[in-house]
Amino acid sequence: MTTLRCISPIDGSVFAERQALSLDAARAEIARLKTAQSAWAARPLQERIDLVMAGVAAVGAMNDEIVPELAHMMGRPVRYRGEFGGFEERVSHMAAIAEEALADIAVGEDDTFKRYIKRIPHGVVFVVAPWNYPYMTAINTVAPALIAGNTVVLKHATQTLLVGERMAQAFHSVGVPEDVFANVFLDHDTTSALIADNAFDSINFTGSVGGGQAMERAAAGTFTGLGLELGGKDPGYVMEDADLDAAVDTLIDGAMFNSGQCCCGIERIYVHESLFDAFVEKAVAIVKGYKLGNPLEADTTLGPMAHKRFAEEVRAQIAEAVADGATAHIDTFVEDDGGAYLSPQILTNVTHDMRVMRDESFGPVVGIMPVKDDNEAIALMNDSAFGLTASLWTRDVDRAARVGDRIETGTVFMNRADYLDPGLCWTGCKNTGRGGGLSVIGYHNLTRPKSYHLKKVTT
Repeated sequence: MTTLRCISPIDGSVFAERQALSLDAARAEIARLKTAQSAWAARPLQERIDLVMAGVAAVGAMNDEIVPELAHMMGRPVRYRGEFGGFEERVSHMAAIAEEALADIAVGEDDTFKRYIKRIPHGVVFVVAPWNYPYMTAINTVAPALIAGNTVVLKHATQTLLVGERMAQAFHSVGVPEDVFANVFLDHDTTSALIADNAFDSINFTGSVGGGQAMERAAAGTFTGLGLELGGKDPGYVMEDADLDAAVDTLIDGAMFNSGQCCCGIERIYVHESLFDAFVEKAVAIVKGYKLGNPLEADTTLGPMAHKRFAEEVRAQIAEAVADGATAHIDTFVEDDGGAYLSPQILTNVTHDMRVMRDESFGPVVGIMPVKDDNEAIALMNDSAFGLTASLWTRDVDRAARVGDRIETGTVFMNRADYLDPGLCWTGCKNTGRGGGLSVIGYHNLTRPKSYHLKKVTT
């Protein structure tokens, strides 16, 4: 039997461990949820909504325990108070639009025919959630899947081993049945075997490109629907008419918050040449003011990365870039231990030949390049294997829309960054993945259309 261990980035100790289910035990657990799904879907929509919202409130009631637990598991400083604000915002929106999003689509009715399309839940939805924003990324699918009438199996990343357990505990405490929403502990081999067995009716995975490829390989030939949010290398573009102070503050926060471990974090910035020097000067001043340290301490603004191996990859990208001519603007912080505690870094004189501007970093480093016009910026933004979000900074809405139309990305931001609006579809292109969550489209992806063509007896 496999033991799953969460190694705390604070001190390298084992913070939590759980036994993974055997394949037979996992199959039995999923069978329970398959059996329960039709009865759950038959409950009134408002009843499902009310139970999900009560589960959300129960998670909120745990926040004082959750915040330090997250610091221990993945290093986010306690001063930021966890994820409950976004967690609640997303579910509240999905609850508010559920009736309209799941309503029958009327095609036409006359004396002879009645025609309409229903939205039917898939059945058992498998949610594989990541460690970087473990509550918000999980709830993106868990809540609308349950509201739509699916049962849900949640498997969380080992780095945030206790998150799924807490979510299930909260939801069960308010009356969501245990055979409707289940948290499971699985190793990779068992997960792949279950997917290959066609155990699930729909799968949503957030994680690495390699993880997504493993999911696709396991699902080959099963025709199971896959929603994948994978890697990112999100750009920011500061045009010559931008509000410079706002652009610097937001883009650098987007690059460094959560130690750079954000799905839609800013990993490369392109600044019009007329603003470039001023932008870099302001950015360096901000980053030099960060306090790297123990995330349990109130004055810490930058915690350790979730695991030392993640920090090693960022250090390697920085070292390679500097060796190839990049300029590093931030001296090593005294708290940098060569392990999970990693100094933030701003790089200039970078090129797209460097991995730091090409590969996903997922850490507190950003490269900044000057550009002469929109065409150059667009070409550089599109010179990436990924496409999740892009952040444009200008006072001209029409210009932002025109530039946005030419960028290969899932979301276009203007004068903001690193935010998930639940009213919009959260989606990506290229190696960032396929599918879409939240918004009305999120409900469509968690259900299937079923058409009714009913001929009336007229004699």
